[in-house]
Amino acid sequence: MRKILFLLIPLALSGCDWGIKLDDSARNVRTAWNGDVGSCREQGKVTVSVTSRIGPVDRNDLKVRDELEVMARNEAAKMGADTVKPLGEPNNGSQDWGAYTCGSRTLTPARSDAAPPPPASTTPQGGFETVPLKN
Repeated sequence: MRKILFLLIPLALSGCDWGIKLDDSARNVRTAWNGDVGSCREQGKVTVSVTSRIGPVDRNDLKVRDELEVMARNEAAKMGADTVKPLGEPNNGSQDWGAYTCGSRTLTPARSDAAPPPPASTTPQGGFETVPLKN
């Protein structure tokens, strides 16, 4: 009986769906990983948290970070913000985020006779490529 219980625990944990989904209103909220919010209006601060440990087992750090970002974007959308920026690293499943309204910022050349920008490279820089999470 003890062996069966020991084998069922990992099976039960593998079937967990944390249920953190990106809301429709948060799809247009971007994440300013580079911290570029200088021309934005601050809307406030959001603190989000998720489960980072299940008993003695730590959850996958990348999954925890992804869930924190999704929750921050959801909360920012409720505040009317269109941009979030992490204000620090996650700590025990909790993280502070700044919420900002930046609007649709488009870059325009400083001079009208400026040369057009070079075409974007199709090769990822640094050998890394990012892909969106499934909803």
